[in-house]
Amino acid sequence: MKNLFLALTTITISQFSWAQAPANSNAEPHLKNLTQLTFGGDNAEAYWSFDSKAITFQSNFKTWGVQCDQIFTSPIKKMGIKDTARKSALVSTGYGRTTCSYFMPDNKHILYASTHEGDSACPPTPESNGKYVWAIYPDFDIYVADLKGNITNKLTNSRGYDAEGTVSPDGKSIVFTSTRSGDLELWIMDINGNNPRQITTGLGYDGGAFFSPDSKKLVFRASRPDTEEEKAKYQDLLNKGLVEPTNMEIYTCNVDGSNLHQVTHLGKANWAPFYHPAGKKIIFSSNHHSKRGYDFQLYMINEDGTGLERITNNSYFNAFPMFSPDGKKLIFSSNRNNQGTRDTNLFVAEWVD
Repeated sequence: MKNLFLALTTITISQFSWAQAPANSNAEPHLKNLTQLTFGGDNAEAYWSFDSKAITFQSNFKTWGVQCDQIFTSPIKKMGIKDTARKSALVSTGYGRTTCSYFMPDNKHILYASTHEGDSACPPTPESNGKYVWAIYPDFDIYVADLKGNITNKLTNSRGYDAEGTVSPDGKSIVFTSTRSGDLELWIMDINGNNPRQITTGLGYDGGAFFSPDSKKLVFRASRPDTEEEKAKYQDLLNKGLVEPTNMEIYTCNVDGSNLHQVTHLGKANWAPFYHPAGKKIIFSSNHHSKRGYDFQLYMINEDGTGLERITNNSYFNAFPMFSPDGKKLIFSSNRNNQGTRDTNLFVAEWVD
């Protein structure tokens, strides 16, 4: 998932790295006692443990000795101290590239995707050529490790991309994105990796899925080509292991794939969706309001597509929102407070409805 983050921000944050707040900003009434948790590198996809006490996240912070995205974890109470030497615990192997980590129900193991078995080196990042393009690395598989980084299980073994895994609140299932059927579709498997079944079937990229609080629905982002020209371009890129998800909208469906519903019709990139704890609203990141494309803010919307509300107003990049399981806090990534660097850090706030 963070591959998409890097693609979207290669053109955006790197070119507009001062990260000043847009005009008319500072009003963020849903976010109380905002606290910065990390202080350097690109930190993203921070997801809570089931007991709301710890997070797992990706970072490429060179000070921590990594060359590309690796998975870290830390209790929340030990974060927020501006000390770059204070390293969170490394969960992944330190080899290859990782993405999309998530706590398992026991709070003692973490799910993540990694390319390390294919090659110990970081895979190359594709040239963007001024476009939002990112790689679908075929070496990605999904693993489970304990908090000390010992791999205890490998959940996927099929050829091709298997990544973007998240766990259902009831602890029974894992949703992930896979190319095993020839396209980037959503799949669900049991918590132990058994019984994989395909959920979506429409041509195009379906990914970044999360379960609803009752574990009965999925919310995800989709980039689906409409015209024959768009379909041909999408298929050509996919055959090269690439995706160019410039236009993405938010969708929901039941966990068996039924009742597929497009929630947003905003245009541009709408992604990183997550259900509000009440299960009736969805928070997500979008640049639909931006005339130049690089301004990503958090929004909330009802499941039926009504009631769009802007949540953030500070900095030019805000994404990867996730509510804590107890419903009290929101964690997200932002390039606010980065003192003119290209850093993207983690922030947590008390949520106010």
